[in-house]
Order: sequence, then C-alpha cells, then structure tokens
Amino acid sequence: MDTAVLNLTDVRPTLADVAHAAGVSLATASRVLSGFNHVRPETRQQVVQAVRRLGYVRQRAGRSAPRRTGLVAVTVCEDGGRLFADPYFGRILWGINRELAAADHHSVLLTMEPVRNGKFPAIGHLRGEHVDGVLIVSMHARHAPALRRIDVPVVGVGRPVCADPDRYSYVDADNHGGAGLAVRHLVGTGRTRIATVAGPKDMTAGVDRLAGFRDALTDTDGFDPGLVAHGDFRLLSGEHAALRLLDRRPDVDAIFVASDLMAVGVLRALRRTGRRVPDDVAVIGFDNASIARTTDPPLTTVGQPVEEVGARAARELVALIDGTVVEHRQAVLDTELVLRESA
Repeated sequence: MDTAVLNLTDVRPTLADVAHAAGVSLATASRVLSGFNHVRPETRQQVVQAVRRLGYVRQRAGRSAPRRTGLVAVTVCEDGGRLFADPYFGRILWGINRELAAADHHSVLLTMEPVRNGKFPAIGHLRGEHVDGVLIVSMHARHAPALRRIDVPVVGVGRPVCADPDRYSYVDADNHGGAGLAVRHLVGTGRTRIATVAGPKDMTAGVDRLAGFRDALTDTDGFDPGLVAHGDFRLLSGEHAALRLLDRRPDVDAIFVASDLMAVGVLRALRRTGRRVPDDVAVIGFDNASIARTTDPPLTTVGQPVEEVGARAARELVALIDGTVVEHRQAVLDTELVLRESA
C-alpha cells in the first residue's frame, strides 16, 4: 500500500498535461506560464485553472522571463517574383526596418509560398523559439488557416483576410475611401462610363478598393458590373484586364485602376488600341508609386502612406512584444488624390 502511494505521488503532472486539460496547445500553455501578454484573457484563465486543478509545479531553469531572440519575421505572402518586381514592397520594408532598428530589433524576411497540398513551409519558422513576433504583409485568403498557427504576437500590414480580423492588430490604408476619391473626381470632370481594373478578390486591398469604387458610383449614376475586370496587382495583368474591358465595352471613357503598376499596363493597352489619355480615356491609379511620375502622361493616383503603414505596424508589434500593449488595436491611415495629367 505504502509503495503504491509513493509511486503515484512521484508521477508529477507535466506541461503537456496542463495544455491538454486546458484545451490549448503546448506552446500556448508555455506562453501563459512564461508571462507573455499576447494571450487572450479567457485562454489565460483556462491554463491557470488547469494548473491549480492538476497541482502542476513548473521546474524553472535560471531565468523566469521568456527567452527573446531579438528577431521579427516580416512575412510577405507572395512569391519572390512579385516581391522584387513591385515597388510597394520596398517602401513597406523601408518603413518597417526603420522602426525595428530604432527599437533594437532585427528583421528576417520570409516569403509565404505553398509547395504541396497548400502547405506553407515558412510557418515552421514563425514560432517563439525562432522569432519574437511576426508582421504579415500582402495576405491572401488562403493564408488564413496558417495565421491561426502562429504562437507569437502578430500584426497585419493591411487588414487580415479572415472571418474575425478584429482579433488581430493591424494597420491599413483607407482603400475604400481612396477609391471613392478617384471615382468622384472622374464623375466631377464629366466622365460617364467609368470602369475599373480591380485587384485580387482574395485580398482586402482588392476587395475594399472595389467596394469603394462601387459605392461611389452607386451614389451617382449607378454601378455596372460589366465595367469591372480583375488583375493581380502586376503590370501585365493590368494590360490584359484593360484589353478585356475595351473589347467588351469600347465606349469606356475612364478607368480607375487598383494599383499604379497595373495602371502602367492599362496605359499600354490604351496606346495599343489607339486611345489617347486623357482625351479619350482618363486613368487613375492607386499607390502614388515613383513610377506614377514617369509614365506618359504622368499618372493621377490615390496616394497611400505606404512607408508609414509599415512603420506603424512595426511599432504596434514592438509594443505587443514588450508588453506595453496587451489589447489588439487597428488603425486605418488616410489616403489622398494626387492630380497629374492622366485624369
């Protein structure tokens, strides 16, 4: 009898037992007991109750504070081709790195490219033993399941594509309002057949800019779905989308384009089909990228504070890592219409 009692008391509950009893992952249980702030209150309570119920005693090794790596993963949800071809990413990364360096953090750049069966190998690096936090850039809907597997603080550069974006911190530009500025300018200059080359349907920037375009037209002459074509924010996709639009609706007299890079492709398509800009067709882009000043004619565009979006997102992440902020916060920065000769 005495021996049996001794053996039972020697079987101490483990951290895995606590995680199982609390209904959370082992990593989450570890984060709660290490004092990380980036845990939902209800989750923290579940772990604390499991610890008390099981009588778990943590075996600490030296330090009580969680180990820091000093690294932040800047995770771009695109392939390398788009990352290095689109000037938007250089501007975002400049803003991010400026703020991280000031806070004595270093960044590592990852691309989130699926290989087989829709799996993302980069997810394995977005863990507490590798990085202190993650910035998600250019997220698509297919990345939403992977987002839930990250066990360190996360901030979206742009609103995350998921059913519950307010569960995450993010910084975005006013894509909806910026599109409305473009449409109202075109209407105000007498354009009556306004089309759009919209962005991807699985990205919030594409969805919000299309919604802003639609809502602004609904407030004026009405929205015609036949005047919408989609691209993927790359130059060639803008050219191909414009050619489809012009073939379908040759009477178009204005095109709002959801990125400046696609707008360069739209200008090519208009030149190929013998249309003058802005005499026959006015064109407005989105981003105010440096290329907008060098097109022929120079491109009217919606300016968004790209560098500041990156910098603000980095500041939010550092605050979460340091524990100076515990709640999820969202910020949407203003856009503006930059007038040039194309519209």
